[in-house]
Amino acid sequence: MTDMVGYKLMRLRKDGSLGALFIDARQRIAVGKWMWAKDVPTKGYAHRPGWHILPEPKADHLSERDRVWCRVEFRHFKEHKRPANQGGMWYLARRMRVVEVLADTSQPSPTWREKANNQPGQDGEEER
Repeated sequence: MTDMVGYKLMRLRKDGSLGALFIDARQRIAVGKWMWAKDVPTKGYAHRPGWHILPEPKADHLSERDRVWCRVEFRHFKEHKRPANQGGMWYLARRMRVVEVLADTSQPSPTWREKANNQPGQDGEEER
C-alpha cells in the first residue's frame, strides 16, 4: 500500500502536544504513530468523518495563531472539493500519521517544535 503525503493544520498546546482544531479537540495527536479517525458528530459542523488533510500547507480561511502545519502520511481516503480559499481539495482520511511538525517562524523559541515532535502518543494506536 502506498501512503499519500499531505498537510494538516493542528493546534499547538502550551505543553508542546498537538490537537485537532475543532472536532474532538481534546484528543492528543502523536507524532509518528498511525491513528484511526474517529467519527465525532459535532453540533454546528458539517458531518465529514475522517482526518481533514490538504495537499499543500495553505488554508487562507483558518488562523495560524497557536497552530502549526504538520506533514502527514495518510491512507484510506476520499477527495472532497472545497473553494480555493479553503485549500481547494481536502482529503478525508481514515488513517493518518504525523511525520513532522513544520517550522513556524511566528513561534518565539525553537523548543516548541522539539517538544511537539517528541510527544508520546496518548490516544494513538500503533499500526497492526
